[in-house]
Amino acid sequence: MIETVDGEKLEFEAVGIVENEDGKEPFVVGYSEAGDRFAVFDAFGTLLPDDALAQEILDSFLAFTEEPADDE
Repeated sequence: MIETVDGEKLEFEAVGIVENEDGKEPFVVGYSEAGDRFAVFDAFGTLLPDDALAQEILDSFLAFTEEPADDE
């Protein structure tokens, strides 16, 4: 559960895992249905403090999920 700066408490469900470029600890992408927003966490469940990195990871995740499935 994350509390926003305006006091709203949001619960996030893990919807994806994005591997770190160095192949070490992955990042977890979470989604809050109540808040209709995504957040990026480290492997220990801590919200990433680096907004630019979190946005880059989220953009990679969303691009991957939008790719059409190969039905061969």
